[in-house]
Amino acid sequence: MSDPARSRTLRDAIGLGIAVGFYGIAFGAAAEGAGLDAWQAMTLSALMFSGASQFALIGVLGAGGSAPAAIGSALLLGVRNTVYGVRMAPLLAPRSALGRAGAAHWVIDETTAMAVAAPDRELGRLAFWATGATIYLGWNAMTLVGALGASGLGETAQAALDSVVPAAFLALLWPRLQRSSSTEAGAQRRVAIGGAVIALALTPFVPAGVQVIVAVVAVALAGRPRTAERPA
Repeated sequence: MSDPARSRTLRDAIGLGIAVGFYGIAFGAAAEGAGLDAWQAMTLSALMFSGASQFALIGVLGAGGSAPAAIGSALLLGVRNTVYGVRMAPLLAPRSALGRAGAAHWVIDETTAMAVAAPDRELGRLAFWATGATIYLGWNAMTLVGALGASGLGETAQAALDSVVPAAFLALLWPRLQRSSSTEAGAQRRVAIGGAVIALALTPFVPAGVQVIVAVVAVALAGRPRTAERPA
C-alpha cells in the first residue's frame, strides 16, 4: 500500500468524519427541544450512534408520540445497518469479541460508504476505522454542545448545519465519478437518482423509515452484478 494512497484515504475519512461529527450539534439541539436532558442526549449518541435512528426517536417523542412508537421508528431505520453489517463482515473480519463489538457499533452509512469505496481491503479497513473514530468522537462532543445551547441557533445557522453532510458526500463522490468510465459513472448516477426518486415518492404515504429501506432494496437490486449470457 503506497503512502499517497494511505494519506488520501485518511484525509477523506477524517474530513468526512469531522463534517458529520459537527452535525451532532443539530441532534443535541433537537434532543433538548424534545425534552431530553443533556445526559440523555449523550447516552443516545454514545450507545445508539446512528443519526437517522436518533433523529427518528426524538422526532416521535417531540411530536408527543409514545416511547414504543419512538423506539419502533428508530429500529425501523436501523434495519439498514444490519444490511451494511453483512456486507462489512468479510472485509473487516475482526478476530476478537471486542473488535467485533466495536466494528458492529460503528457500522453506519458513512463508515460503510468509505470502506466500500476504498481501492483495496487494507485501505477499506483503514477508511472504516478512521471514519468511525472521527465521527464517534465528534458526534458525541457536538451532541453535548448542541444540548447545552445550540437550540438557540437561528434558522440560517440550522440550514447551514443541514447542508454540511450532503455537501461532504458530494465533495467525496464527484471526483470518483469523474475518474470512473463514462458508462460506469452514468450507471451510478442513474441508480442514485432512482433511489432518491423512490424515497421521495413514498415519503407522503409510508411511515418514517420505510421509504429509506425500500429505496435501499431497489438500489441493491438495480446495482447487483449481472452474469454475462453464455453464447448459444
